[in-house]
Amino acid sequence: MALEIEHTHLPIRGLNLHVAHVGKGDLGTVVFLHGFPEIWYSWRHQMLTVAAVGYRAIAPDCRGYGLSDQPPEDEEASLDDLVADVLGILDTLSVPKAFLVGKDFGAMPAYEFTLQHPDRTRDVVCLGIPFIPVPMSLDAMPEGLYIQRWREPGRSEADFGRFDVRRVVRTVYVLFSGAEIPVGKEGQEIMDLADLADPLPEWFTEEDLDAYAKLYEKSGFGYPLKMPYRAIHKIPNRLDAKFRVPVFIVMGEKDYCFKFPGFETAMRSGVMNNFMPDLKITYIPEGSHFVQEQLPEQVNDLLLGFLDDHPSAA
Repeated sequence: MALEIEHTHLPIRGLNLHVAHVGKGDLGTVVFLHGFPEIWYSWRHQMLTVAAVGYRAIAPDCRGYGLSDQPPEDEEASLDDLVADVLGILDTLSVPKAFLVGKDFGAMPAYEFTLQHPDRTRDVVCLGIPFIPVPMSLDAMPEGLYIQRWREPGRSEADFGRFDVRRVVRTVYVLFSGAEIPVGKEGQEIMDLADLADPLPEWFTEEDLDAYAKLYEKSGFGYPLKMPYRAIHKIPNRLDAKFRVPVFIVMGEKDYCFKFPGFETAMRSGVMNNFMPDLKITYIPEGSHFVQEQLPEQVNDLLLGFLDDHPSAA
């Protein structure tokens, strides 16, 4: 019988968080943490794969995203909230220890949770984002960088607000699947960097786009613009970090993030070994920012191989 992803809402710290889940969990629990503009659905290939071999896969919609509740409008976005939400999910589901898999900004709570709660973490896998122990400086980047634009309250909401949800998700997937960092010219908004004449990535179907649009219809983009873009400067300094669990980082070499200041140095210099004594790094030559959707079989093989190397009875 084919496995089917199920859905539930969990009361976590005053919010009802939507959680997709599948699998019995005889081999342990894997928690998948999405980035932007992603959602639980971005992990669909990985969830079914790990569940098929005996793990329980859990993928929440981050607070303020998709089918999860919105935080209060006046609440500032905080990485601490995401970490506490993961802990709340594990506690509510009576999961003593979990494998964490994070992607894009989902890597940040994965790393931070691992540092704060090593006793609740089996291993951590992160896609596309190295561990950088100090907040990333964007001073050398152009003014039109998408992050700088989206950090401006009002401007980004107006930019997104010109289009329906489906068009916004489409544009971001087109832009972020490329190898160049999206940068607008003076007076040019980020949503104008692509239009309907630009094709979707070949691995991203119209049906996938419909699924994303349906999820974002509920949440909109108000909180997703706060988290991560208006919370980046509040990432804590972690120069004292010491990871006590195995860490696996997978990087697509055509991921535009590779071109951010400090990213390639962090990945290739060996500096992360100072913080992560048990670190494995793998590169996927053709991998884009959405590598787990673009090349799911490669990512699934890497993920299963890492899980097999670090078995858990939890």
